[in-house]
Amino acid sequence: MMLPKRGQSSNLLKLITIAFMSAISLVLMFINFPLPFLPQYLKIDFSEVPALVAALIFSPLAGIAVEGIKNLLFLAYTGDVIGVIANFFAGMLFILPVSMIYHKFKSTKSIVSGLVTGTIIMAVGMSVLNYFFILPAYAWFLGMEEMNSAQVKWITVTAGILPFNAMKGIILGALFVPFYLKLQSWLNHKQTYAKAS
Repeated sequence: MMLPKRGQSSNLLKLITIAFMSAISLVLMFINFPLPFLPQYLKIDFSEVPALVAALIFSPLAGIAVEGIKNLLFLAYTGDVIGVIANFFAGMLFILPVSMIYHKFKSTKSIVSGLVTGTIIMAVGMSVLNYFFILPAYAWFLGMEEMNSAQVKWITVTAGILPFNAMKGIILGALFVPFYLKLQSWLNHKQTYAKAS
C-alpha cells in the first residue's frame, strides 16, 4: 500500500476542510435575521465565518472557494441568482482584506485591522455594486423600472445597503475576534500541519 505524498496529503486536507467549511457556511446562511430600522429583506447571517476560517488556515483563495461553493449550493436550493451574486461579492469583499492582512502579519492586531478594513471595503463596495448593477438587475427582473431611478437607488443605498453592510461587518467582527482568540492555537496547529504535509 502506497502512502500519499506530502503534496497530495496537503491538497486532500485542503479539499476536505473547504468542503466541510462550505457545508457549515450553507447551514449558517439559512439562519438569518433582519436588523431593526432597516429594510426587512436585508438579513444578517454568519456564513462568512467558516469561509474566513478557511482563508486564515490556508489562503484568501480558500475563503473565496468556500464562498463560491456555499452560494452555488444556495442557488441550487433557492434559484435566486441575483441574491447569490450579491452575497458572493459581499463575502469576498469582506474576507479578502481580513485574510490578506492576517497572512502578512499573523497577529491578533492584524485580525482586528483586517476586520475593520474588510467592513469598510464591503460597505463601500456593495454600495457601488448595488447602485450600478444589483439594484438595476432586480428592477429589470421584477419589471419595476421605477426602482431603477437615480433617486430610488440613492435612497436605497444610503438608507439601506450602506448601513446594513457596515452593521454586518461590525457584528461579524465582534463575533469573530473572541472566536479567533479561542481558536488561535488550533488555527496555528492547522496552518503548521498544512505547510508540513
